[in-house]
Amino acid sequence: MPLALLALAIGAFGIGTTEFVIMGLLPEVADDFGVAIPTAGFLVTGYALGVMFGAPLMTALGTKVSRKRMLMLLMGLFIVGNLLSALAPAFTVMLIGRVVASLAHGAFFGIGSVVAADLVAPDKKAGAIAMMFTGLTVANVVGVPLGTLIGQTAGWRLTFTIVAALGVIGLIGVARLVPETPRPAGVRLRHELAAFKNAQVLLAMAMTVLGFGGVFAAITYIAPMMTHVAGFADSSVTWLLVLFGLGMVGGNLVGGKYADRALMPMLYVSLGALAVVLALFTLTAHNKVLAGLTIALIGALGFAAVPPLQKRVLDQAHNAPTLASAVNIGAFNLGNALSAWLGGLVISAGFGYTAPNWVGAALAAGALLLALLSAALERRDGTPSAVVAGTTPGAQRTAVHY
Repeated sequence: MPLALLALAIGAFGIGTTEFVIMGLLPEVADDFGVAIPTAGFLVTGYALGVMFGAPLMTALGTKVSRKRMLMLLMGLFIVGNLLSALAPAFTVMLIGRVVASLAHGAFFGIGSVVAADLVAPDKKAGAIAMMFTGLTVANVVGVPLGTLIGQTAGWRLTFTIVAALGVIGLIGVARLVPETPRPAGVRLRHELAAFKNAQVLLAMAMTVLGFGGVFAAITYIAPMMTHVAGFADSSVTWLLVLFGLGMVGGNLVGGKYADRALMPMLYVSLGALAVVLALFTLTAHNKVLAGLTIALIGALGFAAVPPLQKRVLDQAHNAPTLASAVNIGAFNLGNALSAWLGGLVISAGFGYTAPNWVGAALAAGALLLALLSAALERRDGTPSAVVAGTTPGAQRTAVHY
């Protein structure tokens, strides 16, 4: 794997840390600004909405420059947003800083996926994408717990200052290690938008929304579920999330490895097993040991689907993949928001703290059905996923389509 992937992974580590660390620092931020916890929660919601809308917007603006330059600009935006959060004199200013930082998120992962896939041979593309996403998964194991600890002991402003410094390291890495490639000739915004006329691209994005939504239906409510149902102490929730993060790291690497060999079967296995494990979580949540194992499995199976889902979009939008790739990152966040809302509905309806697991199982099962439908449509049309339009099987082994 080329060193340029390390630079992308460092950027992903910083982005993953700033996205999730705020959840553990909401009480400190709320106290500092004198706002209620629900109000401070807008720092999470604002970031998610920024990712959803920023991904297509920033990618569209980036069609005029090379991908390397756009990655550097995005890291610059990330640095500015986190510094603004760290120095914010008022809550509104911090919210603006969070939104500014979020604008870099979707486009960085979307463009970064294309760049990562472009750096390696065709049979290693999913592995390269997984290598970049490893930065995001490791952030949940190391960056988020460490950032939370620093924020709780030395102040949350120091946490965001350190995250901004990570952005500087990522920016330098991209500048030094990512090769300069010319902007793809003849590709305009209208070509990127044309990818969304492809039903397979839309199906892949729908799989992303439902599949990853299944994960966050359970994980969003992990704290009350583990403290009220499994009987864990409040202080144990951080370590349970570390277990989830470790599962994410392992699943991401396995998903990247096997998606290069058999992409659709990898999706069938990961999404099907995820649906089963989420359903079982309604039972295992009552036992501390089984609950911990299940949380790790949810992380592993959920992120085992990430590289194949991202590569699926790249394959199906091969003529103009950049915007579709970035929008698919927004689809992950849409899945998070949708599942959190649905999980809250079933809890509010009185079904208990384990009820979101059934929601997650249903969402994952829906993603599996969409994957089966997508494959059936390909067989009907005679265009298997391994074949890119206009490319013979022999040429696929050497051609790069990005």
